[in-house]
Amino acid sequence: MSGAEADGILDRPHVHRVAGDEKGGFYRPRAGYGDSRGACGVVLEAYRWSELPSGAAARALSLVFLLPFMLCNSAIWMRPRAPRPGAAVWVLCRLLGLTLTALYTLSFVGVALDLLACKCMSSSSCLGGRSWMSWLGGQAIGLRLALLSLIPVAAIGILWRLGSQCGHWSENFSPPEGMAQRRSLSSIGRQEALPAVARLRLIHVAAALTVLDLSLLAARWAGHGPSAGNGVLAACGTGAIAGCVILLSLPNALDAPRPSRRVDVGVVALQATAYGLTVIVLALTLFDNGDWPAEAGLPGHASAVVLLFVTQGVLLALLAIAAFLGRRADPETRGALHGLGAPVFASFAVGLAVVFATELNFRVSDYLDRDGYTPEVLPTSPVLPYKWTMFGFFLSVIATALVGGALMMLSRRRRMESADELVSRDFPSKSPQTEGRRKHARRAIARALFTERLATLTVTAFCVAAVSLGVSGLGLAELQPSVAAEEMASIPRDFVNAGTQYGSYLMALVFIGLLIGGVFAYRTIAFRRYIGILWDLGMFWPRAAHPFTPPCYAERAVPELARRVTALVERGDRVLIGAHSHGSVLAAASLLQLEPHVLPKVALLTHSSPLRRLYAVLFPAHVGTDVLRELGSQIGWRWVNLWRVTDPIGGWIFSPDGRESAPTPLPAEATVDRRLTDPRSLVIEGEDTVSPPIQGHRPCVSDDRYQAAVCYLAHRLRTDQ
Repeated sequence: MSGAEADGILDRPHVHRVAGDEKGGFYRPRAGYGDSRGACGVVLEAYRWSELPSGAAARALSLVFLLPFMLCNSAIWMRPRAPRPGAAVWVLCRLLGLTLTALYTLSFVGVALDLLACKCMSSSSCLGGRSWMSWLGGQAIGLRLALLSLIPVAAIGILWRLGSQCGHWSENFSPPEGMAQRRSLSSIGRQEALPAVARLRLIHVAAALTVLDLSLLAARWAGHGPSAGNGVLAACGTGAIAGCVILLSLPNALDAPRPSRRVDVGVVALQATAYGLTVIVLALTLFDNGDWPAEAGLPGHASAVVLLFVTQGVLLALLAIAAFLGRRADPETRGALHGLGAPVFASFAVGLAVVFATELNFRVSDYLDRDGYTPEVLPTSPVLPYKWTMFGFFLSVIATALVGGALMMLSRRRRMESADELVSRDFPSKSPQTEGRRKHARRAIARALFTERLATLTVTAFCVAAVSLGVSGLGLAELQPSVAAEEMASIPRDFVNAGTQYGSYLMALVFIGLLIGGVFAYRTIAFRRYIGILWDLGMFWPRAAHPFTPPCYAERAVPELARRVTALVERGDRVLIGAHSHGSVLAAASLLQLEPHVLPKVALLTHSSPLRRLYAVLFPAHVGTDVLRELGSQIGWRWVNLWRVTDPIGGWIFSPDGRESAPTPLPAEATVDRRLTDPRSLVIEGEDTVSPPIQGHRPCVSDDRYQAAVCYLAHRLRTDQ
């Protein structure tokens, strides 16, 4: 478990570490301080790994800024099971990841070169009272551009630094041969992925530098007109971008631990081209003493932003088509979002990246204009595409809110009927004294059932995001959103101007909310219980779509847990793994990497597990029913899964208990799931003074039904030999 201290997991006040370190360690109760054993005499040991995905507050905050990359990286692992659509999703997610790197670079180009070097330093009203940059105001435009290009170069360097961080594998653990190419949970956390991440990082850094180079070349081209030298340099930059796209379109060659020499040569050539081109372009720009006009902004920057937005919209549409084809080819498709997680998460990644880029440019613009925001054009206003995204974001929020409200209202009756049926089944005896508690339980179950309705809401958000990116192409026509809306759709200008301004405020609220969530998700257990699982989900998957994703903690946690289980079994112990929430995914990945001689002495107890409800739906190729069945078969079906209908995250694995439709489980599968009545009772029990609370997604280690499951599996471990 990651969200609690070891003493809280073990329910023992005095513990000590027996293996690992402070980031990921194994703890046992200290002898001599009460009973150090659990139910049926089992030896207690907890694996606490909370410092691996969280760490210091600074790192938690960095996750917010890297969230678009993390969402895109999660999307690539949501590929469908069908081979061809799955391969298409893999490639398209990598190309979308490349556009996120380009947008990251263009956002800093917009701030440093468009707003500062061109617009602000060409305006006396902007430079007034700002001695820290007024000394550059009278210099040649080439010198200003070259010096301020160090800002996007430094931003790229920060990404390089973050991307170079990697996990730390357990040096003494090697999974059985033949698992590396399976691309299921058994492949998570394998050291063979490191070379592919290094190649991916070099490609993205080369692309980022080339985007900066092409931006400077476009400015020189507009300032001096066409020239042979600029043409050659532009051709080299365009060729470098094309090379990045080609390499990312060859996943089998790029992902191989030992690829062909051509792939390595191509990556090195891209790196050398990007470095050399950057040095040449910066030198030419630095010594350019021409006095070409810059008041209108960086030439070509608006066109580059629009082209990037349209490209992202097209890639999202292609990704949706590939995912839909893969969904149709999957005979086990269940649920509205099954197989469609990749385009949805990719759209969230692109949407957040656009929000960050827009907010960065507009906040800097407000500062340069001395916070004098107005919908009309100001001397240091960002390029029009960003204004279109502000209005598009405003409409997206309205559309999503309306659809979400409609879903809540339309589904409420059915959810309440299902909840009433479950409460009547669990508590058939009715009395006036329990009516209030009965209503409370019904509401909790109805809220938990809304998780399945979120699929429609997320698909709606995807459609709106894709359309918004396409509409941003109107920025090429030099049309203000208010003017275009009035001329094309007869929408009042005041409404559009207000929507644009509200869109800016909403973007700021999203950013602030993410910052708060990034801190409290790892500092408050109650907050982490629901929000932290999203961080756990994103950081669990290795970096395959974007190399600047936060390091994958599974690269250490999975082999470390597998190594510990192997060591205990080889010294003669039997191991029962109890895993709560996302810990069940970590446990499943570790068990799938154990040697055959270890598996007969291992059992699994999961509670509040999202394996089926979230992971099998979002990651069908990696956590599908076939993978879960393989896991159960390997451990001899010594597996118990405890779940509650009040839990909005966890759920059943094989047996839905009549509440949801699913294929009839096999006899062995039918022994896995055990539904816990929640709450335990509607009345005060025994010597207690309050009614049993509704537990929802909380751990159930203190529940006597959990202890009974421990005893059952411990008995199975002793007898199944």
